Amino acid sequence: MGNRVTREDFEWVYTEQPHTQRRKEILAKYPEIKTLMGPDPHLKWIVSGMVLMQLLACYLVKDLSWKWIFFWAYAFGGCINHSLTLAIHDISHNVAFGNKQAKWNRWFAVFANLPIGIPYSASFKKYHIDHHRYLGGDSLDVDIPTDFEGWFFCTPLRKLLWLFLQPLFYSLRPLYVNPKAITQMEILNALIQFSVDFIIFYLWGLKAVIYLIAGTILCLGFHPISGHFIAEHYMFLKGYETYSYYGPLNWLTFNVGYHMEHHDFPSIPGCRLPMVKKIAAEYYDNLPHHQSWIRVLWDFVFDDTLGPYSRVKRLCKLAKES
Repeated sequence: MGNRVTREDFEWVYTEQPHTQRRKEILAKYPEIKTLMGPDPHLKWIVSGMVLMQLLACYLVKDLSWKWIFFWAYAFGGCINHSLTLAIHDISHNVAFGNKQAKWNRWFAVFANLPIGIPYSASFKKYHIDHHRYLGGDSLDVDIPTDFEGWFFCTPLRKLLWLFLQPLFYSLRPLYVNPKAITQMEILNALIQFSVDFIIFYLWGLKAVIYLIAGTILCLGFHPISGHFIAEHYMFLKGYETYSYYGPLNWLTFNVGYHMEHHDFPSIPGCRLPMVKKIAAEYYDNLPHHQSWIRVLWDFVFDDTLGPYSRVKRLCKLAKES
């Protein structure tokens, strides 16, 4: 169990990502899939309910002991916050209000960000575009671990530590791999977020703020829902760089498990991705996929052939900005 993983570098490929070609083939065969594109009319109401639920929870936990603060942060509040990060993921594709209302989507993502406690939505949007456009792109896709992560986190114990520290690496990695200028939206996102944090502190005290932030950090780290970070693009089978998960946790995560379908059609909201799989079943049924995010985490930690290096990388040319 203490052996280093056998992989010593990423899996370099010299082909384009598979999603572009599959999208073309599926749309040629099933043009009705285009009708699934567009906003999800229910998303804004679901997200608003989750935000209000967390504000109510802040009031309810304000007098609890610290052990119960962290318990409820991990068991409940963090699950809501992790789900909100995945709502922000969907909103980054303009599926809350549609492409013609891009600014409404940006501001709604800031609203969804409020219970997370840390400004996140504007920065995520900026980098997530690159993840789709340059999947696996060297120095472009900041979802790919650094060489240090691949080299150092190579034993079961170190990989377990890496899973706990995922929020830290996801926050810092973009600054090292692909630094970008801070945008006005990021500044506004931070100002609004910290203002709301202060209001919550003023109304209900430090425990309420810690409940929110601790839940975010804990549930984006080592938690069953966080299995999606590993399940989506880590190469469990050679030659396959994106995997779907069709288990029950999709109910809590806006169907982020339908990840092959999402990368094939990023403008289709999560609620309609199962319909993509149903319509174009022959394109997805025979592709490898996961049935359990908990099993994904277990295999990642204890399988010596898996680690942060288990990712496909490619060289990508920068697309011209329109």
